[in-house]
Amino acid sequence: MKRCSLAAVLAVAIAVVSLASLAGRAAGAQRAQLPVFAAASLTDVFPKIDPAEKYSFAGSNTLAAQITQGAPADVFASANMTLPNQLYAKGLCTQPVVFTRNTLVIVVPKSNPAGIHSVYDLTKKGVKLDIAGSGVPVGSYTLQILKNMNLSTAVLANVVSKETDVREVLAKVALGEADAGFVYSTDAKTVPGQVTVIKLPAWAQPKVQYGICVVTKSADKTDAQAFVDKVLSQAGQAQMLAYGFLPRVKPTPAKKK
Repeated sequence: MKRCSLAAVLAVAIAVVSLASLAGRAAGAQRAQLPVFAAASLTDVFPKIDPAEKYSFAGSNTLAAQITQGAPADVFASANMTLPNQLYAKGLCTQPVVFTRNTLVIVVPKSNPAGIHSVYDLTKKGVKLDIAGSGVPVGSYTLQILKNMNLSTAVLANVVSKETDVREVLAKVALGEADAGFVYSTDAKTVPGQVTVIKLPAWAQPKVQYGICVVTKSADKTDAQAFVDKVLSQAGQAQMLAYGFLPRVKPTPAKKK
């Protein structure tokens, strides 16, 4: 009887040790959150695609500068292809791929005190216009649209403030601190009750493509690439579309029969 009792005790002890070891291994297998540096316009959609990661949202140019200076990041998602391509040229990230597209619109406060109804109204004297700085992708796209429409001189004369990212432009217009601002169509949709959207001509729109890459100094390139793959996946792309972004590849018009 004593031998049986001793054997039973030993068996239980071994089982407990084994379970503890398995639990320890499981805990160790749980990876740390990936630091993902992403454009401010992705603030709402990225956590829906993958809520587990650690996001830093800001102007793409600011994030690219931080990566250049050695900031710990695993993935870089930019609101243009220029910045990730520059990092790639320096060996700081993998070759970027386009993961979505966007368009620009004008937003005005719901009350619209300046009476702005088209881009041409932005040339009126006394209009307070807010845009992003030229180094920020949305700021660069804004300058391209105005150049395409031959409105640069007249409209830029009314700029009263330049922001570091698109969400700052949106916030100032929504709060009535500016009469109008240029933002992405996706950002305008985040505050529907606070702003009115004025569309811009399709022919004047620049090519707004977002690029994503894995940072070369990533501490976990496998999981970083898995995140990129998740964004490019059918489910990830469906989320992008649900938040108003455009397909990563422009659909080819159907041929007339």
